[in-house]
Amino acid sequence: MRQIAAGSAKLAPKAFRHANCDSMKASTPPQMNREYRKFHSNRLRKEMEILVFGHAGVPVIVFPTSGGRFFEFEDRGMVEALAPKIDEGHLQLFCVDSVNMESWYNRNAHPRMRIARHMQYEQYILNEVLPFIRERSRDTRPLALGCSFGGYHAANLALRRPEVFSGFISLSGAFDLSAFLDGYYDEDCYYHLPTHFLPNLTDAWYLDRFRQNRFVLATGWDDHCLKENQHLDRILNQKSIPHRFEVWKAHNSHDWPTWRNMVERYL
Repeated sequence: MRQIAAGSAKLAPKAFRHANCDSMKASTPPQMNREYRKFHSNRLRKEMEILVFGHAGVPVIVFPTSGGRFFEFEDRGMVEALAPKIDEGHLQLFCVDSVNMESWYNRNAHPRMRIARHMQYEQYILNEVLPFIRERSRDTRPLALGCSFGGYHAANLALRRPEVFSGFISLSGAFDLSAFLDGYYDEDCYYHLPTHFLPNLTDAWYLDRFRQNRFVLATGWDDHCLKENQHLDRILNQKSIPHRFEVWKAHNSHDWPTWRNMVERYL
C-alpha cells in the first residue's frame, strides 16, 4: 500500500444539468469528439443515455456515483482533466447512466426485486452497451471506472467478467452492499458482492484471467470507504492477484477534487 499526497487542482465550474445535452458542454474542450446517444433498452425496458468522449484509444466505461447521471463525469470536470489523453487518442470514455435508485436504493421494493433490477442492469451493460462500444473501438475489452458507488459497479463487473473487461479503476469505492438489502440474502446477492464471493473463489479460469488484468483501488485516509478498500486489498493479496492499492493524504478525500487528481494519475 502506498500513501499519496494529493496535489492541488481547481474543479471546473459545474455545468447546468439540463435535459438538452448540448447545455452540458461547459467543461469539454471544443475540439474533442463528443457524442450523445439515447436508445430504448430491452433489458431495462426504458430509455437509457450515454455520452462518448474521444475518437480512439482504450475504451473506458464510466459508472456514475449513487444518484449520479451519465453526464456527471463531464459535469464535475473529470473529462476536462483527461482531455489531453482523450484528444491524443489514448482514451475513449463511455459514460453510462445507472438504475441505482431503482435497485439498491429503492426502499419501496423488496430486496429480492432490488437485486433483480441490478442484475437487469448488468445485462444491459453486457448486451447493449458493450456492442455499442465495439462498434466504435478496436479494443474489445474495456476498462471499468467509477467513483464511490460507481467504484462498486466497476469492480463487481470486472471481477465477475474478467474475459470481458480488462480491469477496473475504483476511486473511493464500496464493495459490500449488504446494508442495502435489509437482511435479505440469496445466491444472487452473494455473487454480486465482491468481498463475499472473491474469498471463496478457487476456479483457475478466473484467477488466471485476474492476473492478466489491471486492478486499481484508490481511496483517502479520511474516506469513509477506506476500510472496504483495505478489505478488498487483503483479499486480492490472499489470492495473489496483482493490483495497485493507494491511500491518498487528501482532506475530504471522498469528493470530486481528489477524484480528479486520482483519475489523472491512473488513466
